[in-house]
Amino acid sequence: MSSPYDAIVVGAGLSGLAAARTLCQRGLSVLVLEAAPRVGGRVCSASVAGAHVDLGGTFVGPGQDRIIALADELGVDRYPTYGTGDNAIRRHGRTSRYRGTIPPVGVGNLLDVARLQTALERLSRRIPAGRPWDAPQAAALDAQTLGSWLRERHATAAAQALMAIVSRTTWGCEPAEVSLLHVLHYIRMCGGMDPMLDTEGGAQEEHFVQGSQEIALRMAAELGDRVRTGEPVTAVERSGGESGRGVRVRTGQGTYQAARLVVAVPPALRDRIAFTPELPHGYRMLAQRWTPGVLSKAYAVYAEPFWRSSGLSGQGLSDTGPAFITFDAGPPDSSRGVLLGFVGGDYARQWDDLPPAERRARALSSFADLFGPQALEPIGYTDQRWATENWLGGGPTAAPGPGCVAPYAPFLTRSVGPVHWAGTETADRWSGFMDGAVRAGERAAREVLRGLAATGAPAAGTAALGASA
Repeated sequence: MSSPYDAIVVGAGLSGLAAARTLCQRGLSVLVLEAAPRVGGRVCSASVAGAHVDLGGTFVGPGQDRIIALADELGVDRYPTYGTGDNAIRRHGRTSRYRGTIPPVGVGNLLDVARLQTALERLSRRIPAGRPWDAPQAAALDAQTLGSWLRERHATAAAQALMAIVSRTTWGCEPAEVSLLHVLHYIRMCGGMDPMLDTEGGAQEEHFVQGSQEIALRMAAELGDRVRTGEPVTAVERSGGESGRGVRVRTGQGTYQAARLVVAVPPALRDRIAFTPELPHGYRMLAQRWTPGVLSKAYAVYAEPFWRSSGLSGQGLSDTGPAFITFDAGPPDSSRGVLLGFVGGDYARQWDDLPPAERRARALSSFADLFGPQALEPIGYTDQRWATENWLGGGPTAAPGPGCVAPYAPFLTRSVGPVHWAGTETADRWSGFMDGAVRAGERAAREVLRGLAATGAPAAGTAALGASA
């Protein structure tokens, strides 16, 4: 039996590491157990043909104060997403240019998009942040999907197509798959659709110079040998009932004791851990019903950002896919051109199963449709299929279907004795984003501190903690 800890954290993504870092700064003894061979979870960086790329979480923007503050503390710099020039759109077999967030789909369709956005934001303001189940008519809103709501509102075909892009990018699913209550709560937690979707002034405004994963790597470096990768947690035994007197955590490499436990993994992966006593029914249903979305990314690297000389921003939309939305993800010194394409929802389900060469060919074809034949000749290419990641199961976040939010969302954060929950899905602001992950980790750490104080457990891994476990 290993020496006891004040807290054990399961998961070394941004949320778990933020929780562990906060606890260590308060003088507690902490152990972080990560199933994957690396830290970062849903942030992962790579180098392709001399260019940095973020395979997971990429962008940050105004209002995302916690991830920005953390990056500043750790010395990870930011630079603006390139957005100068015209955006491109591929629609009905034709490519054209436009400015702004909403493409030129006709005056009537633009008015319809504005009508729908206004209605969604008005409804979202009735949803209590962090407590969607307490919203007026929560069950009725949860019984609908975004797709059924759009049809009820007689949205035009063009408006529905644009909302499908929002759904695939944000939750990795089609509008017919995601609970309307979840959509409204998500909008509420972002402060509106413009902050959620815009580049300048919105959540896609900036990148991290050294990459998003660098934040996780630097937190892990601070924590040192407190972080153990490649060690999946298989079982947790709770003692002391609801009083929360301690836990015993088992992995393939050993058994560890702690006064408190933070589980910082996506909701769908919670059921890979065998809890004794068994978790209450609501927690088990949450793990079953809050499945992750399906969102993949394709990067093409070029010797130069050739589209800029044509007056294009690198941002584009396509109604044919597989890459249905693109960004210029090039470095701040413009030493390389980098196009990022998102492949989500039904597009991803088809594209993810293709052989690597076919995935590459189809992604580059999407880029060429928007930016011309030069896009077919990159000097480097890579893609990331998050649904194939064993210890994540998909991304960018959970995509709960109808009937899954009102009854099960309370179990995202409600502690069970000494067991606390983190992960971006558990945040009450910017859930689904990197900022939400950090907020959730810091919130879980505060819960641990309050729990230790309430039970009178001494800190810093003393023998008394081992007795309580």
